[in-house]
Amino acid sequence: MPPPRWLLSRRRPPQPHTTAGSEPTPSPGPNGFWLTDPAFRDRLHSATATTLDLVESVMYDGMTLTEALSGVRQEVPFMLGVPAEYGLLVEAEAAAQIVQAAGLEAGSPFGHAIAQGMAHIEQRPVEEQQQLVRAAARRYVINAPSRRSSAPAVPPPGPTPGRSR
Repeated sequence: MPPPRWLLSRRRPPQPHTTAGSEPTPSPGPNGFWLTDPAFRDRLHSATATTLDLVESVMYDGMTLTEALSGVRQEVPFMLGVPAEYGLLVEAEAAAQIVQAAGLEAGSPFGHAIAQGMAHIEQRPVEEQQQLVRAAARRYVINAPSRRSSAPAVPPPGPTPGRSR
C-alpha cells in the first residue's frame, strides 16, 4: 500500500523523538479502562491538539479536510503518543472540534451530526476549511481540561511531640 499522499508533501509533520538507530515505538495503552486513566486521557487530549495542528499544516498543500484528517490518523501510534486503536477517538474528537468551530451542531463525536457537519465543511473552499481547523485548534487548547488534576490540599504538619522552648 503506498504511503498517504500527505506524507509526500513539502510540509512534513514533526517527527517523533528517537534515539540514534532506533525506530519510534508507540506509547503503551491505558492503565485499565481508558476513561479512568488520567494520564492516558491527557495523552488523548494532547494527541487531539497535535492532530488539529498537523491537519492544518498538511492542508496547505491543497488537501481537503477529510484527506488530511484520515492521513494524520494513520500516524497516531508513532507521532501522537497513543496506540493505533485509539486513533479513531482522536480523529472523532478533532472532527467534533472542527464542526463546532464551523458553528454547526456536533453532538456525540461518533454521531450522525459530525458526519453531516464534515460533509458540509468539505463543500467549502480549502482555505475556509483551513481557517476552521485553525479556529478549532485554538479553541481546543483554550478549553481543554487542565493537564494535571489538582491534588487535594495537604494540611500543614501539626506540632510534633518533643522538645519545647
